[in-house]
Amino acid sequence: MSEIAITLSENAARQINTILASQGAQYLRVSVVGGGCSGFSYKFDLESARAEDDLAIERDGATVLIDPMSVDFLSGSQIDYADELIGAAFKINNPNATAACGCGTSFSI
Repeated sequence: MSEIAITLSENAARQINTILASQGAQYLRVSVVGGGCSGFSYKFDLESARAEDDLAIERDGATVLIDPMSVDFLSGSQIDYADELIGAAFKINNPNATAACGCGTSFSI
């Protein structure tokens, strides 16, 4: 699979900056792990160090780190942040996902 850009929305960048400032971290790590009701799920962690092989996505001062294995699953995705009536959360608009669960954090390929 050829690498396609992973993007960060303006809303996501703004929220990441807010979280990082309040938690004293430098980066938000997004990864794909096995599990969840659809086979894979997204994991979000705060980091203070960057691994040499991480992909770094930057926007408006916010930096998201993605490990090489997760890059393939997230290729072409947009990381967004939605503040809706039912709650606020990071959302990943992933064109590779063939199915997703109702909670929005689990998907299959």
